[in-house]
Amino acid sequence: MARWKCSVCGYIYSEEKGEPATKTPPHTRFSDLPDAWKCPVCGAAKSAFVEIKEEEALHEASGSTVSDALISEMVAWGVTLVFGLPGTSSLGLVDAIRKNPNMQYIVVRHEENAAMAASAFNKLTGKIAACLTIAGPGATNLSTGLYDAKEDGASVLSLNGQVESQYTGPFGIQEIDQDAFFRSVSVYNNTVYERNKTILLLNLALKYATLHHGVAQISVPNDIQKQNLEISCCRKEICIASPHIVPDENELAKAAAAIDQAQNAVIIAGWGAYGGGDAIAALAEKIKAPILTTYRAKGILPEDHPWVVGVLGSVGSPQARALTDEADLLITLGVGFSKFTNIPTDKALIQVDTNPVKLGKGPLALPLWGNCALTIPKLTGMVKTHNKDVLPRIREMKRDWQEQLDREADPTAVPVRPPYIMKVLSETVPEDAVITVDVGENQWWFGRNFRMKRQRFAMSGYLATMGFGFPAAIAAKIAYPEKQVVCITGDGGFSQAMSDFVTTVKYHLPMVVVVLNNKQLGMIQVEQLTEHYPNYGTDLLNPDFAAYAEVCGGKGITVKRPGELKAALIRAMSLDTPVIVDVDTDPKRF
Repeated sequence: MARWKCSVCGYIYSEEKGEPATKTPPHTRFSDLPDAWKCPVCGAAKSAFVEIKEEEALHEASGSTVSDALISEMVAWGVTLVFGLPGTSSLGLVDAIRKNPNMQYIVVRHEENAAMAASAFNKLTGKIAACLTIAGPGATNLSTGLYDAKEDGASVLSLNGQVESQYTGPFGIQEIDQDAFFRSVSVYNNTVYERNKTILLLNLALKYATLHHGVAQISVPNDIQKQNLEISCCRKEICIASPHIVPDENELAKAAAAIDQAQNAVIIAGWGAYGGGDAIAALAEKIKAPILTTYRAKGILPEDHPWVVGVLGSVGSPQARALTDEADLLITLGVGFSKFTNIPTDKALIQVDTNPVKLGKGPLALPLWGNCALTIPKLTGMVKTHNKDVLPRIREMKRDWQEQLDREADPTAVPVRPPYIMKVLSETVPEDAVITVDVGENQWWFGRNFRMKRQRFAMSGYLATMGFGFPAAIAAKIAYPEKQVVCITGDGGFSQAMSDFVTTVKYHLPMVVVVLNNKQLGMIQVEQLTEHYPNYGTDLLNPDFAAYAEVCGGKGITVKRPGELKAALIRAMSLDTPVIVDVDTDPKRF
């Protein structure tokens, strides 16, 4: 006995059961129904029905599984990199990766590193990478890295195995309610319970991750992974890569008028404007406004650019803060307004952002809803050319700040001082390098003392996750294999991720990991001091990081004195292997 489905409304006619509404007795074959018979639900003609067993036959005859289809569709969408760990509930997916020559699978030692690497990959390239692991503990281990992606607006696909459908529920081995678990971290979250929905759910996941800049999670039960699937039976969707949002002309005119009237306008460039450095410089040149950046936007223009003063915020210069305080108009471009930047919102603001919820930060704000890349040139074309000469003051401010940084970089102090480490790194790291930075004192010194040229860098922003720097370096080297990759980390942060140093050796990912080894959780020590607590619980017992690099199959270099640092870095960058440069430093700020 066959079943037939109405292609209009989805009603199913069962030959075994018949149809009481049309007085069709059980065991009446569909072919025996009169030609005038109609769907009892929507009235569609008999010809609108399709035999369901034909679809089932197509599935069973297919040589492709649900797993094969998922991986093939990911490749079609440009997702060709997966970080993860194989396990019982993901074996079908892992085997599909093995069979697909266009997919790259990086097996890590801990799932948190997989999620961190996927987050960093999107921050650096704008492309989506996936992390893949098993149900239960594998999935929960992803959570910190996925929260980093969520907080920083990084697009990530989390593809997770799930126990077989009949074993879901309480007391299942390695089973949790993954839809519930991932709900708070994801912009899209679902489980493939029906094979016909496989491609649609993946399409939706990638669409939401792309357009909402966040984490999309799909769980696939183990039994469904192995089911045959004919892709032609699946519904598909497409995705526009990036919506082009441009502010209303009247709003642009209001902003242009405000700029024309301002006497001391200051531009603050944030992460949302990254990639638009030239457009920002053109605006600054026309309206004669200094450029400040948030920490995440450090390097949006080289820091020796004539209009760039430096970073604003807790790692920034007093000169940047003075300009902000003196300004009668702040032009904020893709800025997140975090507490570390402390942008005043009680004065005139022009805000450009793609997220309308972030607009209107103060009572005097002029919101411009739009992409910075499209909005800034339009605004530049509408404003008047200003004639005031502010460059001499900018040069003086930068000179004073640089002289202070040079004084801090004591070339004789032992242990080696962090300001000196950053000075030497600034002089030796290539201009086209990719830098990843961990959270902690190393991050503070990098933001304050490292002089960016044309390097790219990645960090954990709003979540401020220790352990981010090293897995981010793995992602950076995969994304840019031809470039020098330098990870700047502390002993505390590196210790949280160092198990995957063997991963860099296994996949031959040459990079330089600079460990600022002060044997302290230095940032916590400073925070205890700031809040008038005695120092407690921050001391670290560290292994020999250079020796660890050697036993993992890489290279290790120990630096004890300042005179050894530059040569050590140059040597490390010349080696075609992962290198740890273990720098003996101290936790004192000044």
